[in-house]
Amino acid sequence: MKGYNYSADGAYFITFCIKDGHDTLGKIVVGHDAPGAPSSRNAPDMPYMQLSEYGTIIHKEIMGTPSHYHNVTIDKFVVMPNHVHMIIVIRNGDGAPRASRPTNALIPSIVAMLKKKTNKMYEFTMWQDSYHDHIIRNEEEYRKIWKYIDENPRKWKEDRYYND
Repeated sequence: MKGYNYSADGAYFITFCIKDGHDTLGKIVVGHDAPGAPSSRNAPDMPYMQLSEYGTIIHKEIMGTPSHYHNVTIDKFVVMPNHVHMIIVIRNGDGAPRASRPTNALIPSIVAMLKKKTNKMYEFTMWQDSYHDHIIRNEEEYRKIWKYIDENPRKWKEDRYYND
């Protein structure tokens, strides 16, 4: 965004996808009796993401991202069958060590690290080269994106990345 200070603290909505849109990371399932199903007390037949081996690996790598970047948190994320959504928050001014590079290099570095590590584990290149990023400008936008990520498995068939 023209004029934006990419070295400032901020929240970013990031999406990156599997090459050719293949459903490599798992599948959306319904039913509380399926293996890996979340607690069924609140929503017994709510769709949820059942991770494949590949999905489990990217999930683990995303969870470990803050250990590589002390000024970064992953506030919310979801691994979908053929893409990943994340809210990445960068806090340079809260006493954490300053990033070794400006934020405009930090976001691409995080995405590249996740893709590189998982490609190495998978032993093939599965990710598209590019990714989508959006600067979250205010609390209302943050909450809307959080809700979108949270509801993504339930609305899978309406998703732009959905394949029949």
